[in-house]
Amino acid sequence: MAFRVCGRVFSQSAVFREAAVSAGRGNASWFLTAGSAACGRGRNGFSVTPACFITSDAFLNRLAKGKAAEADGGLYRLPASVPPDSGEQLSLLMKHPDQPENSKVLKVAIVGAPNAGKSTLSNQLLGRKVFAVSKKVHTTRTRALGVLTEDDTQIILLDTPGLTTPSKVKRHQLEKSLLLDPWNTVKQADLMVVMADVADRWTCNKLDFEVLKCLAQHPDIPAVLVLNKVDLVKSKSKLLEVTAELTCGVVNGRRMRVRTVIKPPWAEKRPDREARPLELSPDEDNTEPEGSAETKSALSKEQLKALRNQQGWPHFKDVFMLSSVDREDVETLKRYLVVAARPGAWQYHSEVLTDQTPQEVCTNIVREKLLEYLPQEVPYTMTQSVELWQERENGELDISVKLYAKKDTHMRMVIGTAGQMVAQIAREAGEDLSRVFLREVKLRLSVKLRN
Repeated sequence: MAFRVCGRVFSQSAVFREAAVSAGRGNASWFLTAGSAACGRGRNGFSVTPACFITSDAFLNRLAKGKAAEADGGLYRLPASVPPDSGEQLSLLMKHPDQPENSKVLKVAIVGAPNAGKSTLSNQLLGRKVFAVSKKVHTTRTRALGVLTEDDTQIILLDTPGLTTPSKVKRHQLEKSLLLDPWNTVKQADLMVVMADVADRWTCNKLDFEVLKCLAQHPDIPAVLVLNKVDLVKSKSKLLEVTAELTCGVVNGRRMRVRTVIKPPWAEKRPDREARPLELSPDEDNTEPEGSAETKSALSKEQLKALRNQQGWPHFKDVFMLSSVDREDVETLKRYLVVAARPGAWQYHSEVLTDQTPQEVCTNIVREKLLEYLPQEVPYTMTQSVELWQERENGELDISVKLYAKKDTHMRMVIGTAGQMVAQIAREAGEDLSRVFLREVKLRLSVKLRN
């Protein structure tokens, strides 16, 4: 069984030297084309444009059938929306699932360090923006649930706050949910999607220690690695090196190797300086990496010490390279999740998009804009209160939210010169809410000093 590489990430680099990743015996004879991506054979090996790694022939065939069915319109349905009325949303959540006879379900916990792109990926998978997204850390404060329903399959996405430490929560006076929710959420999952920001040159070569702890405490839960923000990486060939480091050179229990397919001119002249492969041990395909014993309790001091010296996790089932803002890239991951779903009863009606109330969606979107436009600690100290929520006869939604500032200087920053800042935040948040509720939204924001 050969280790396969599919997608389209490296096609953007004109100077990329072709490389291959292999982890098994035999030659790969079949490739999945994702979107407009193309895969083929190079002169001395495979010449590919990777977006994801996939490890199973049977899995690839099932995935291909899924894409074919989608092309015929068999799997496609418009993404659900959030009802603007909280009572209607509650009724929808309580509604008996309209599952087909052979229903399938998969609970996916999306975890990672702060600002890795977890909520962006969740929104892209759902096809509608329901989770707050910003460039600042800790945008997501509590576990948020999204429901993706396609044909006979329901994917429950559990978007979690970025994994952090108690000292950071105390130092920045953050909610305790940032510490509790990610760990509690993972226990409910059938699959973990671990996100890593490869555009951050300071952290891209090592998984966050809190992420490693989470993986080590739940070795029985399958995990896949998602290398996010690959569109921001200038040297695309670096992605293969990062992959090897974050997986410890092992994917799906198999040693992987990265070798040059077409040698650069200097390597041809000086073979003694040719780059060494990461792993050259195809005979070890069936060997299990060390440290694979399940850890059902808290990690010991010895295990924590070992994790601190560890760059990656050797038990990932698959690796995906993508940009979470690119619909075609995310579509490949979505098809993977649909195929990985297990037979089981749906938990929600197919019209459910999230378990959040309309008011929670609103305050999260407003907080996103505050984080986007306000400096330093200001947006983190702001609190909100929904003062008015009314649907007019013409279908327009009238919302009024009061913002409470901790200091007078913070209040002036939020208001801005001649009220321009608060007006811009209200306008952009209103536009996002219009797309969530599928109707015109008139959002008014007022600012008050908190006593």
